[in-house]
Order: sequence, then structure tokens, then C-alpha cells
Amino acid sequence: MTDAAALLATLQQRFQAHPNRHAGVSWDTIRARLAAHPAALDTLDAMEATGGEPDVTHVELKTGMVTFTDCSPESPVGRRSLCYDRAALDARKEAKPAGSTVETAAAMGAELLTEAQYRALQTLGAFDLKTSSWIATPADIRALGGALFCDRRYNQVFTYHNGAQSYYAARGFRVQIRV
Repeated sequence: MTDAAALLATLQQRFQAHPNRHAGVSWDTIRARLAAHPAALDTLDAMEATGGEPDVTHVELKTGMVTFTDCSPESPVGRRSLCYDRAALDARKEAKPAGSTVETAAAMGAELLTEAQYRALQTLGAFDLKTSSWIATPADIRALGGALFCDRRYNQVFTYHNGAQSYYAARGFRVQIRV
């Protein structure tokens, strides 16, 4: 069960520490949006508990919709060493990881970042300098057995491919939730 007061305090502290991620937005606006959508706190709690350090990265002015994205410096430590999806996990004959990225994100109630969303995140700071993060993979690539991941090296964001069955201690995944 989510300790809403503690989570809100953590989110507020992070929000105030990184104003560049949400210029011109007040915490009161965010708090009101969360109060109107209390179920979102469970997802934000799961993001926080697994090391994602969620923060506001976008507010839609017309609708008031708020986007929270994992802003941990490196891929969230509590979401590493997972293959891409259930099909990849089932295909492994030995040395199976504990789970899959797609299933874990869904269980959290969050969405895996797309390549465009990952690149947008990188405009707000330098993330994944030592790790990498799985991203949502187009169906045509996945149908051929592949999956995509990104990282930041040499002050550039790179997108790579790997077999969806692979998993590494330094590769996790980032998610976002729209409230």
C-alpha cells in the first residue's frame, strides 16, 4: 500500500530540485492533478520503489495532463536484468531472468518509453551514461526476434538492437505515466 504523504513529499522535493524539467509549472498544479487521480499514486510508488525517481517532464496546457517519467541518472536498479517480453522469456531454455520488461512495466501500470520519448528525456539531462534502457520496440522488429534499447555515450543518444531474449545487469528500462 502506498504511503501517499511520504510519496508526495518525495515527488515534491524532486520537482522543486529540478525546475528545468517542468519550467513554469507549480507544484500546486501537480498536487491537484494527483488528488484528482489518486490511483496514479500506486504507479508512481512502483516507479519510485524500483529506483526510477519519477519527475514531471511534461504538462499538456489544454488538458492539464501531467507526464511523470523515470529520471534516475542510470537505468532504474530495481528493473535490470530482464529480457524484453514474455515471448523472449519463454524462449530461453536456461539461465532465465526473473521476468520481462514489458510485463513488469504493465504490472506497474506504466508505459515503456518509445525512442522519441527517450530522446526527449535526454534533452532534460544526461541519463544512462553507464547503463542502457530497453525501449518500446516496433512490432516488425520484434517479429524478427529483436528489441531496441538506448543509452547516452559521448554526449550522444544511441539506439541499438539486441535479441529480445538477452538481458544484462546494466540494462533496465524506463517508463512514464500520464495523469
